[in-house]
Amino acid sequence: MKGYILRRLGGMAVVMFIVATVAFVIVRVVPGDPAAIMLGPDATPQDVAGLRAALGLDRPLPVQYAIFLGDLATGDFGHSIFLDRPVLQALAERAEPTFVLTLMATLIAVLIGVPAGIVSAVNRGRPLDQVTLALAMLGASIPSFWLGLLFIQFFSVGLGWFPVAGYGDPGAGFAERVHHLVLPSLVLGLISSALITRFTRASMLDVLGEEYIRTGRAKGLGEWRVVMKHALRNALIPVLTVIGLTIAILLGGAVVTETVFGLPGVGNLVVQAVLRRDYPVIQGALIAIAGIYVLINLAIDLLYTVVDPRVRY
Repeated sequence: MKGYILRRLGGMAVVMFIVATVAFVIVRVVPGDPAAIMLGPDATPQDVAGLRAALGLDRPLPVQYAIFLGDLATGDFGHSIFLDRPVLQALAERAEPTFVLTLMATLIAVLIGVPAGIVSAVNRGRPLDQVTLALAMLGASIPSFWLGLLFIQFFSVGLGWFPVAGYGDPGAGFAERVHHLVLPSLVLGLISSALITRFTRASMLDVLGEEYIRTGRAKGLGEWRVVMKHALRNALIPVLTVIGLTIAILLGGAVVTETVFGLPGVGNLVVQAVLRRDYPVIQGALIAIAGIYVLINLAIDLLYTVVDPRVRY
């Protein structure tokens, strides 16, 4: 196990190096000069050149790249051009809404997707199975921004149950902030549950056709025990993989939902950084999200050994 973890950590280091390189290149090939954007349209070329020199943007790209990797190796993700603070601090200040939103959305997706997939598999070919698959296909095809606007119109404007947007006042308690996150969590959770439902159904169908399941039924075991104790546990590995991918996707892909609901999360911060050409924030966010992604993959792989003792590394 230790050798496997060390090999995975080495592979993660290679992946993060590639991600850092790609992030450095991408933000510099996109048109736009952050110095010119900061100074505005009335700035003179001399002013723009002076600010570029102060920010180190006038240096050759190989030099900028070497400095970037050196700082990254020491944990320095750079300094935000517009926010005038370290990138890690800016990300940490925006992490709470995105993190809590991801947890709530994942919980909703799992609570809906896994039971729906089990019921669909047990009732294969029946009307209940067809309805579940149709709803899963509908959920996978609905745009998140449209569903978010629909929920705002109905639950916030019409019924007044939830805030229209925002994350509460600066001094708001955790309960109030969670109240602001209910609607966006439902939006992301419902859409994400579609994929979990389909994978759970497919995995359960594979297991329910095995010989030991038929043997358990022949011995007189109750259907509930056969499905939940014997079939579900053996079908969990692909489901866990999908859940892990869902968490990673929600962490890095909640940009649209955060924008619709006006949440001050990491996604909103990245959108603002792109519009402003704030290179350090864009790079830092990409690298941080990629790092979380590979860590989640490692955690899911290690969780396989808990779910299925037959798995060995």
